Amino acid sequence: MATILDGKALSEKLINGFGRQVDSLRGKNKRVPGIAVIIVGDDYASNLYVSMKEKACLRVGFKSVVKRLDASITTDKLLDIISLYNNDDTIDGILVQLPLPGHIDENKILLSIDPAKDVDGFHPFNVGLLNIGADTLFPCTPYGIIKLLEEYEIQVESKHAVVVGASNIVGKPMAALFLRNNATVSICHIMTTNVPEITSQADILVTGVGKAHFITNEFVKPGAVVVDVGMNRFNGKVTGDVDFESVQNKCSFITPVPGGVGPMTITMLLYNTLKSFRLRENLLV
Repeated sequence: MATILDGKALSEKLINGFGRQVDSLRGKNKRVPGIAVIIVGDDYASNLYVSMKEKACLRVGFKSVVKRLDASITTDKLLDIISLYNNDDTIDGILVQLPLPGHIDENKILLSIDPAKDVDGFHPFNVGLLNIGADTLFPCTPYGIIKLLEEYEIQVESKHAVVVGASNIVGKPMAALFLRNNATVSICHIMTTNVPEITSQADILVTGVGKAHFITNEFVKPGAVVVDVGMNRFNGKVTGDVDFESVQNKCSFITPVPGGVGPMTITMLLYNTLKSFRLRENLLV
């Protein structure tokens, strides 16, 4: 039976640490980290995510600003609002909740965020730094996975890591972070024809394709570490990409869904905001 990689427990541990750091800042009469979240329109899922992020920020004592905008806002008006936060010294992180309405130029919006405040890690400048091995603000979900592996003392160096999915949010930055940690990396994507053959070679398997129970027993090498980023609705329940019941007896470690990678994503958003704050305030990182 596989050991559960408990992202919820690690998230609690890290968040408590962030809270202590903020308490220390308040005790020294210093300002606290600040984050601005911009949401356009009334998409239910986006509002839910923003609410979770806001609660997490308030819990650790960050300054939290949520800017809710009408779906009819223009690209230029949204750019003006981002510019205000770029120049606001009390704001260390700026997050624009995606997706945006179709009439808004999403690339233009993401490019307009100051890379030093890009706590999502999506700005091309930060993506470039990630890929050349420099320090930067890393995308939250992949970075959360690295932290989870570190917590359970799972070695990445010299291991074969296979990533299923090649999105800009998870797949590509996950592969880059594995490379930074000296793993041998393979990526499976929509045009890959022999997925089980490749995934069954993985010492560490990360999947984020959004297909319920896509990864079954035959996809997994005995003793592998399996990390499930998927969030799907199946028979009225939230489930991942991994067929948990069939895989858990074959692998050594596995993340549950929910309670695995999900809690780490918001935690690393807080981590990045605190990191941005410390860099901007010339404090020890």
